[in-house]
Amino acid sequence: MAMIGSTMDAKSYLNFVQREMEKLDLSQINAMADAIYDRYQKGRFVFIIGNGGSGANASHFCEDLGKSTVKDFETQKRLKVLSLTDNTPYILAWANDTSYDRVFVEQLKNFGEKGDLLIAISGSGNSPNVLKAVEWAKEHGIETIGVTGFGGGKLRQLADKQLHAPTDDMGVVESIHQIAFHYVLDNVYGRINNAK
Repeated sequence: MAMIGSTMDAKSYLNFVQREMEKLDLSQINAMADAIYDRYQKGRFVFIIGNGGSGANASHFCEDLGKSTVKDFETQKRLKVLSLTDNTPYILAWANDTSYDRVFVEQLKNFGEKGDLLIAISGSGNSPNVLKAVEWAKEHGIETIGVTGFGGGKLRQLADKQLHAPTDDMGVVESIHQIAFHYVLDNVYGRINNAK
């Protein structure tokens, strides 16, 4: 896979990223913030999954939502959020004993319940382990948001809601996702702490 930045200088690359950012459907970003805040209000869990760079984004987004929505560290109600990318022995056990396709769905079976939210990140939209988790979630009353790039793949069709970055460079896709996640964090923080 070619990396678009390998053919551009820094200014051209950043201009390209800016143009790709402008293609985002802002209603999708707001819908993600709404879904997360709804789980906060109802005391339900938000689960986040992804592979590679998307897995790193899942971990980062989880950390931000879990810690950075808190203003009063002692008494404030907390958002229940868990990245299923972060328990390495659990992931390795499922991958080794069954298949890598099961590393997220099997964790979700332990923790997920009707009314929870699953944010599933896959740049291509075709990661088998992400798709399997989304399928199980939908069958068990867990709302799903597919976070994709490129054409969106199967995930764009499967998930209940979308956050789609319609660009064909994985690094740019992952960067756009992270920028959107930081806005969602700020939005949710504002609502939780009555700052908006």
